[in-house]
Amino acid sequence: MAQVLPAERDLRRVIGDAAGAGDRQVEGLGEQELLEIYRSMVRLRTYDERSVVYHSQGRIGTYAIFWNHEAMQAGAFHALADDDWIFPSYRESAIGLLRGMPPATVLSWWRGHPAGWWNPDDYRVASICVPIGTHIPHAAGLAWGKKLKGERAAAIVFFGDGATSEGAFHEGANFAGVTGAPLILFCNNNGWAISTPVEAQTRAQTLADKAVGYGMPGVRVDGTDVLACFEATREAVVRARNGEGPMLIEAVSYRVAPHATADDPSAYIDKVMELSNVNSITMTNPVFDDNERGRWLADANVGVFYSVRQPPLVPDAFLSLDVQAPEDLWTRSNRSYFTWEYGKPPDVVIEVVSNQKGAEAERKLHDYARIGVPYYVIFDPINQLQAGLLRVYRLHEGVYHQTTEGWLPMAGLGVILWQKMYEGLLQTWLR
Repeated sequence: MAQVLPAERDLRRVIGDAAGAGDRQVEGLGEQELLEIYRSMVRLRTYDERSVVYHSQGRIGTYAIFWNHEAMQAGAFHALADDDWIFPSYRESAIGLLRGMPPATVLSWWRGHPAGWWNPDDYRVASICVPIGTHIPHAAGLAWGKKLKGERAAAIVFFGDGATSEGAFHEGANFAGVTGAPLILFCNNNGWAISTPVEAQTRAQTLADKAVGYGMPGVRVDGTDVLACFEATREAVVRARNGEGPMLIEAVSYRVAPHATADDPSAYIDKVMELSNVNSITMTNPVFDDNERGRWLADANVGVFYSVRQPPLVPDAFLSLDVQAPEDLWTRSNRSYFTWEYGKPPDVVIEVVSNQKGAEAERKLHDYARIGVPYYVIFDPINQLQAGLLRVYRLHEGVYHQTTEGWLPMAGLGVILWQKMYEGLLQTWLR
């Protein structure tokens, strides 16, 4: 049984907090298995990012983004055996890649092309389900059929929190409970059913509580903890194979991207929650350090002056290496960054996208290149620009070139997206 961090209450976790509290190993997972799980997460993330780009290029239609859901999908997948069946919703459209399905097949599905259909028996992956929850009875029926035939295979069905408000969820869960079908009901609770928050859907304290009504166990896990998702699914698979019936898993995460590329979350996302993502990299005071590794200055929302005749640029955050800050840097009068006094522009500039009017990928991209900032980072926490949550640019011969690497070698540091609980919020943060 996974340990539970005090701050997480009833959420199962395996990977602890930023300080390492709660970290532990999962029985049966060695280095090779962990690497395979990690590779699956990277594969899913890469596919998702490219699909958003393909949509922006008009090469596929409306696309359901699953950024921040990779841990649920990869963790659950690696707990299955090859003969177990997977029933995906549109949010798990790429899970077939982990069974060897060609990416072109899934991309063709999003184009509505006939090449996007496959024989489910080839991969033990059912067709992607767009209607909400209608595949849950299908999964229950297949699982029951496996039981009747005396086969040991189980089935897992993925669905969102909104599906628990549908009649098909009740029918499938009730049928599985009554028949004792070897079914894992995996609920991806990312907090939103398009624009409807989960608290507007149910009076149940948790979605896992619904399992009691169907005579099956229910468990809640941190949906961004891939090992917790693996462990809970493995327990459910063992139950199913032992003839103990179905199990409901509620994986709690947060939908950090729009529902789909046709969605505008700014119309309904809580502004407090949205701003908490933006504030993930801001500071109330500048930070200056001078040690054996060198001197550096970091600050946020401070004017960077590069010309006496031009207004300053005001990045959300910046880092400048090998500079000497004044002793009274913390006074308001010295909170400006004059490039002629520091002798150089900042080494890293970060802009956070909070709406579609900031020109982070247009005018600011040009401005920071013009003054010679080596690295420019765009953090788009709710994917307003529909080009991925994190973009990193490196200056070369006066022009920015986007890189897939988060490591900034000239600065000697890296930037990553951090999907953890921080300051009481479970989201994606920039570190």
